[in-house]
Amino acid sequence: MFSAHNFSSASYLRNFIFGVEDSLVSTVGLLSGVAITGAEARTVFATGIILIFVEAFSMAVGSFLSEHSAEEFMQKNETPLRQSLFLGGVMFVSYFVAGFVPLLPYVFFPLNSAFWYSIGFSLLALFLLGVFSARLSKINFVKGGARMLIIGGIAIAVGVLVGRIATNL
Repeated sequence: MFSAHNFSSASYLRNFIFGVEDSLVSTVGLLSGVAITGAEARTVFATGIILIFVEAFSMAVGSFLSEHSAEEFMQKNETPLRQSLFLGGVMFVSYFVAGFVPLLPYVFFPLNSAFWYSIGFSLLALFLLGVFSARLSKINFVKGGARMLIIGGIAIAVGVLVGRIATNL
């Protein structure tokens, strides 16, 4: 059976990993999809900023509500909001910070190069996130990194593919 401490530790890690992974994948997917349509760099950057702010807040609210509901379900009683608020904060910060990994190349490089740097940096960050998670869980870090890289890479490819399809409509 889970103790409150184990639930809390797992919840912190879950919110951190989920926030970073989702931010990297959804941000690079959207930016790549928009960039591949031929949009100007300014449009791609503005889209990224809007996405990061809106989604970081949305993910934090979703984390807060779901974690609080899960905790009350486990306790079968009303519980204080403090831990759930903190977990929402973990989600917000992890999503917000990670979102700049795929966005910053659009500030420093021409659009065509930024497209590839954004994808490359995001894939590298996903691999490192998988390694970090595997190390904490004391499992094979190469497999953990590869799993995160492959699954996240597929999600990134979906964004690029949808952008290509949308361009041809």
